Amino acid sequence: MKRKNNVAAMGILMLNMFISQLGFGLIIPVLPAYMQSLGASGLALGGLVSAMGITQFLFSPAAGQFSDRYGRKAAIVLGLTVFAIAQGIFCIAHTVTWLFVSRLINGIGISLVNPAVTAYVADITSEAERPGGMGKLSAAMLLGIVIGPGIGGLLADYGLRIPFYAAGGAAILAMVASLVLLREPEHKRTKAAEVRETKTAAGMVTLMLNSFKAPYFSLLFFVYVLTFGLAIVEAIFGLYVNVKYGFTPKDISLLITGGALAGVVVQYAIIDKLLQRFGEISLIRRCLLSASLFLLLMVFSGCFWQMFVVNLFFFSSIATLRPAIHSRLSKLAGQQQGLVFGLNDAYTSLGLITGPILAGILFDIQIDLPLLCGVVIILCGLFLSNTLYLETES
Repeated sequence: MKRKNNVAAMGILMLNMFISQLGFGLIIPVLPAYMQSLGASGLALGGLVSAMGITQFLFSPAAGQFSDRYGRKAAIVLGLTVFAIAQGIFCIAHTVTWLFVSRLINGIGISLVNPAVTAYVADITSEAERPGGMGKLSAAMLLGIVIGPGIGGLLADYGLRIPFYAAGGAAILAMVASLVLLREPEHKRTKAAEVRETKTAAGMVTLMLNSFKAPYFSLLFFVYVLTFGLAIVEAIFGLYVNVKYGFTPKDISLLITGGALAGVVVQYAIIDKLLQRFGEISLIRRCLLSASLFLLLMVFSGCFWQMFVVNLFFFSSIATLRPAIHSRLSKLAGQQQGLVFGLNDAYTSLGLITGPILAGILFDIQIDLPLLCGVVIILCGLFLSNTLYLETES
């Protein structure tokens, strides 16, 4: 019975992660036109994209702590409710100021949902099952990212605001399903008192400073460095292949969709076997090495199909990294699963905020510099994995 309940819970958690990313992806195709309809500038559009990452960074540690103290289910339901409210504000907004308010609130919702969902998976899985659970969760996230823009583009034919209504409606459905069907993990209930004793009312700054002394800090810093390097690449990829190779929007869409689907297959179908064969640290090293190699090959790919194949391997390498890192984090987190995955989201958000800024600066200097810088930073991650190995083994 317990295993059956866990399987059902896993399905709901995957749905939550899928919808949170689907809701974000829905707005991507229509956001520029939506902003133009309000007379907003390109600078405002860039700020709007980064706004969600800022609040996600600020609130993720405290949100993870909230799920440790009050329960995974409470954090998930509250986060999805906040997410739906943010989408509603975006629907009715008639000024750029209210669009920014919506995106800032959206970041708070995501900061509540993601750590709680990830920690829930850690609660209901054994160490042997955990990599597979994390892989399925990452696959659901990636699938939402892949499908969202396509659905958003189709819905936009019926009106620019329709995708935002759809995103809010999907979040409400996920919230109701979580409220009615999701049960608080037994592991969380039995450890609740112990967890409360380990928590304080520390703010985000204190939590981040305290993380420097935690046994999992090298992993968190590793997450930041990796995200920073990847954000440099992802932020500029579409513009890069358009300017350098003349790829059309359709070509770019096929590249991103094909690569993301390859990542979904890896995370859902074979991540368990890879981790069992190589182990977490060894697999992380191999993926970093292959990711840096295929990213370098992107600079020298001369045609669409060469880029398509290289992109498939690059996305697959990156997709394999995330479950391996999350699995290692969960083992070091002990009874602080929510807090640790909240910090993980904060370090990820920090990389997503700072990476694109550097990407734009480098692109203006020389078109290949963002990708080459990404290669260097990923290789730095490979060096950091040696320190990670020594720390975790000791």
